[in-house]
Amino acid sequence: MLPALAHVDTWIFDLDQTLYPHEANIMSQVEEKMAAFMVRQTGLPSDEAARLRDQYLHEHGTTLAGLVAYHNIDPYVFLNEVHDVSLDTLAPDPDLNGMIAALPGRKLVFTNGDERHAIRLLDHMGMADLFHGVFHLENANWIPKPALATLEKMMAVHAVHPETAAFFEDSPKNLKPAHELGMKTILVGPKALDNTDSHVDFRGPSLKAFLNGIEHK
Repeated sequence: MLPALAHVDTWIFDLDQTLYPHEANIMSQVEEKMAAFMVRQTGLPSDEAARLRDQYLHEHGTTLAGLVAYHNIDPYVFLNEVHDVSLDTLAPDPDLNGMIAALPGRKLVFTNGDERHAIRLLDHMGMADLFHGVFHLENANWIPKPALATLEKMMAVHAVHPETAAFFEDSPKNLKPAHELGMKTILVGPKALDNTDSHVDFRGPSLKAFLNGIEHK
């Protein structure tokens, strides 16, 4: 085990594009459905709707949070539509599952997705039995990461002590409050190695590559 992580007893994982690689193109499908939803709900041309979607994502943490705040959208109507995507490009990875299982201590999923989406993906990837709990968007009262209140609620629900926890994410901004509370933070994904944020402790081109490295130290 990497010495700087030897004290960790709780391993927290984002779901989308963290527990599976970007190359699976799950989120690109979701984003296409979000774009269509935005056009239909706002009546804006596609380019203006796309800018508004990005604005909501930046200002509120998720597109959904902006739609709820300004358009009175039922979260379940939105999520059921945009998460209705094919998983044909996403294959279970027994090697990655084994690496996660080998980590000492508890494993949790902390996602801005809803419960239905999380269960569907974890079941498909053969990961459902690896985790001691899933904290999803309904648990957070629809307030997404990186809100500090949502992080603190997840920690309270699952009795997480930040000084002995590590958090894996593909989004740098979602790691900032965790780092400030004392968690070890790990950024993964194709852009991770170029990241220079001071609130990121470790980086890897993928979760699998990072875990393979630390488990052979």
